[in-house]
Amino acid sequence: MLSYQHGYHAGNLADVHKHAALAWMLGYLAAKPKPLSYLESHAGRALYRLDAAEAEKTGEAAQGILRVRDWFAPDHPYAQVIEAVRADHGAQAYPGSPEIAARLLRETDRIDLAELHPQEHAALATAMGDRARTHRRDGIEMAVALTPPEPRRGLLLIDPSWEIKEDYRAIPQAMLRIARKWPVGVIVLWYPILRDAPHAPMLRQLERDIPEGVRHEVAFPPARKGHGMTGSGLFVVNPPYGFHAQAQWLSDRFATMAPQP
Repeated sequence: MLSYQHGYHAGNLADVHKHAALAWMLGYLAAKPKPLSYLESHAGRALYRLDAAEAEKTGEAAQGILRVRDWFAPDHPYAQVIEAVRADHGAQAYPGSPEIAARLLRETDRIDLAELHPQEHAALATAMGDRARTHRRDGIEMAVALTPPEPRRGLLLIDPSWEIKEDYRAIPQAMLRIARKWPVGVIVLWYPILRDAPHAPMLRQLERDIPEGVRHEVAFPPARKGHGMTGSGLFVVNPPYGFHAQAQWLSDRFATMAPQP
């Protein structure tokens, strides 16, 4: 239950999909002067190194952001955060979603981050400092407890490791509960697309219970031989205006990918 560490997967193509969409949404929301709340259920350590032993062992970053960074113009919020993190922490640094949020939001905004793994939480707290409230607790419990947040305007990211199979049943139920409590919130669920499609029943449940939600999926080659992830998905409740165009732009980029020889 506490074995997952994102350092092995940081900067992979699923991160590119999730983080590019998240950065665009946060950039859009922060462009208006009203304050925001940002909540994240499974935050990880916030800052990663793409030359760390974990990243080099899997090779996922090499097939991910290191391969496709030129997709993003310098003024894209995702590219802006990557460049700022590299300037502060070195060319091999990579931002997790908490760092993306902290870089794009403002002092008037509220950030609450949950991480249950003790070492990951310690690293998260160090990386965030006084920029966010960090919680060493179950992230779904935190999200239910803190919604609706104050300020009411804001975004919740739910992105578990999916190593606990029960999550595929429990998370849609929690999302429906949160959406009812917080009808104005942008709720973003990330899920992997695996060969045996464990996400399929979950998506059917979400589309039945939250029919106004928007589903966006991209496909990509496996990062290495035998790797089971062949795509990345987002289910978004109350997507910001313009999200459909940004999602299509990402779809077009991913459609250009071909397996490496």
